[in-house]
Amino acid sequence: MILTAASVVLLFFLNLLVGSVAIPAASTWKILTGATGVDPIWQNIILKSRLPQAFTALMAGAGLSVAGLQMQTVFRNPLAGPSVLGVSSGASLGVAFVVLLSGRLAGVALSSIGYMGEVAMTVAAIIGSLAVMLLIMYVSQKVRGNVTLLIIGVMIGYVATAIIGVLKFFSAEEDVRAYVVWGLGSFARVSGGQVTTFVIIMAALLPLSMVLIKTLNLLLLGDGYARNLGLNVKRARMAVIASAGVLVAIVTAYCGPITFLGLAVPHLCRGIFRTSDHRTLMPASMLAGAALALLCNLIARMPGFEGALPVNSVTALIGAPVVAVVLFKRRKEDSGE
Repeated sequence: MILTAASVVLLFFLNLLVGSVAIPAASTWKILTGATGVDPIWQNIILKSRLPQAFTALMAGAGLSVAGLQMQTVFRNPLAGPSVLGVSSGASLGVAFVVLLSGRLAGVALSSIGYMGEVAMTVAAIIGSLAVMLLIMYVSQKVRGNVTLLIIGVMIGYVATAIIGVLKFFSAEEDVRAYVVWGLGSFARVSGGQVTTFVIIMAALLPLSMVLIKTLNLLLLGDGYARNLGLNVKRARMAVIASAGVLVAIVTAYCGPITFLGLAVPHLCRGIFRTSDHRTLMPASMLAGAALALLCNLIARMPGFEGALPVNSVTALIGAPVVAVVLFKRRKEDSGE
């Protein structure tokens, strides 16, 4: 756990140092501490570009990883992830309505408005994702089986994708391009006052998710055992879904749909820490998710690339081999014993 926390600190600092413009570590430290006599261009790069990206990646990675762990536990399904209930699809649908319909109805592409367009997309994503989450919570009170709820979530995702496809077909090329760019996911999209808002919201939500550690451990035992131990299973399931849904909604609204992290990091932590106890897995997933997101953001901005690579491409390319190695190594050691 100490090594994981240390890797977060190291990768955070590397995110400030490494990029298309090389900035010495001493100058970076002076900028962070507010010292004078530093190149104003470097100061601008650190404070207005790299520092917001690093904070965004740290919080987004932690939030998605915790949400993925909660989903995998409540559904007892190793393939469950943050997007499994259609919350990400709801955010995408909200953005699609705002971005794709704006040009069609008003004749002005929202992507050309600038800052106000970014705010409108963020608000639309939050409304869309929270609307789907409220629908899922209502359905969870009506159905008893986790599998049924899982299927309903997948169906909501398919319906949202179909509506988005229809909107794309009738939209202007510029609007479609703006929507596709949003769908690639980026930690660089959050800037200015949005960074402060995003960090404050996530800093409040992540500790609240730790309250559910005992509930998640009881749900691991199965509904029957958990009920006998005094847990209201239906209420507990709704609380976990709400926690994961809100985390995914906020991250997707600000960063776009970031894939892979929520699915892979819980498996990575189970393989490293060799436990199913959420007292260990929850903080471990939080730290490992933050570290992996910072690593992916660092690679996406490596010198030699024009601009930045899509974060979703990097998360899968870098994360999948790491998780596969950990899982195969654990399986080999278990079979050897």
